[in-house]
Amino acid sequence: MNFTASLDYLYGLQRFGIKLGLENMQVIKSRLPLLRRRLPCIHVAGTNGKGSVSIMLAEILRHSGMRVGLYTSPHMYCFTERIRIDGKPVSQDEVALLAEQVRLAAEGLPVTFFEAATAMALLAFQEHRVDIAVIETGLGGRLDATNIVEPQLCLITPISRDHTEHLGGTLAEIAAEKAGILKPGVPVVVGRQSPEALEVILSAASALDARTCLAGRDFFCAGDHGDISVLVGSESIENLSCSLDGRHQQDNYAQAIAAAIELREQGLSITDVAIRAAGRTLVWPGRLEWWACRQKILADVSHNRAGIGSLADYLDDLQVTKIHLVTGLSGERAPEEVMLPLENLVASVYAVPVCYGPGVPTARIAAWAAGVALPCKEYLSAEEGLTAAVAACGDEAPVVICGSLYLVAELSKKFKAGDLPFIH
Repeated sequence: MNFTASLDYLYGLQRFGIKLGLENMQVIKSRLPLLRRRLPCIHVAGTNGKGSVSIMLAEILRHSGMRVGLYTSPHMYCFTERIRIDGKPVSQDEVALLAEQVRLAAEGLPVTFFEAATAMALLAFQEHRVDIAVIETGLGGRLDATNIVEPQLCLITPISRDHTEHLGGTLAEIAAEKAGILKPGVPVVVGRQSPEALEVILSAASALDARTCLAGRDFFCAGDHGDISVLVGSESIENLSCSLDGRHQQDNYAQAIAAAIELREQGLSITDVAIRAAGRTLVWPGRLEWWACRQKILADVSHNRAGIGSLADYLDDLQVTKIHLVTGLSGERAPEEVMLPLENLVASVYAVPVCYGPGVPTARIAAWAAGVALPCKEYLSAEEGLTAAVAACGDEAPVVICGSLYLVAELSKKFKAGDLPFIH
């Protein structure tokens, strides 16, 4: 099959929805000999920041001279972004070949889109004979399709309430699912956590004799965007910079560095020079990304309360007091919960639909805005909402786009293609 046919096959699997469990992956693994080979890898779970930490760690490993695989989801622009070798997405032709192999191996199984994509990534990493792979979970961890790997290191990034319909309604329940990636005797690097989530993670690690390296106890981050220092145990790395904006990204960078130090202790050749270089070369679209002239349009893929909280902190740091908010939400998220950190910063709300998958009706976003006395209008498309926001924003209050990765991706594609003539 060609690339278009492979996407038709993959997206056709969405009829099976989201299904947590490892049965299909175990069968596919048994049918594809390459997947039975052990893959040196790092496994990353969490709610917020797991994609950023994954790409940061992959960059550190790449700058250290290793052949590195990276698997993340979802993608912003093209499916190929999900599977990267040495920082570059695999080709469309390779996606087609991988999809055909997985389609044959999955015959007779009700595999989901994510299961097929995961199998393709693991197959690609084996075919390219990567030295090491960084693998980000999708939902959860315990029953996530990626949890068939045998990692040499696990990471858990900050955990917050999200996907509660699949993972549970409390932080403890969600943390238990995320901690399901832990393996006996395999060290785990843990980002900043609430006490409720941390208790669950530490208990799970203790039961598995998995040594923990904790943010705020074993590694620390200080400084600001262009002059960061990270202390991991007795090792201090100074004069760091991070190309991604936001205090939370500095925390993510520190967690990636702590993981790199752990891997160095395992025998991998990772230099401080590589760690510094990775911070400078990071590119991760849609994460506090300014479009057009700075202070005009800010796009961020934050979509849960913790992520929106990091966005609000960033705006506070910039002393931004009023924004024009273009927002659309995916899934079953509640605007009154997700948007709470931004309420005092919003001048007006532009409620738009999300172009892909199930989304929250714009009427529900408008109801939230009315409930907190914010002016709001509903629009039939994201472009219409953004056009209205740009026209109203003036020189002082920036436009902020957030709420769903799919919303940011839709508008970002149009912006990069020059299809938003009102932005200059």
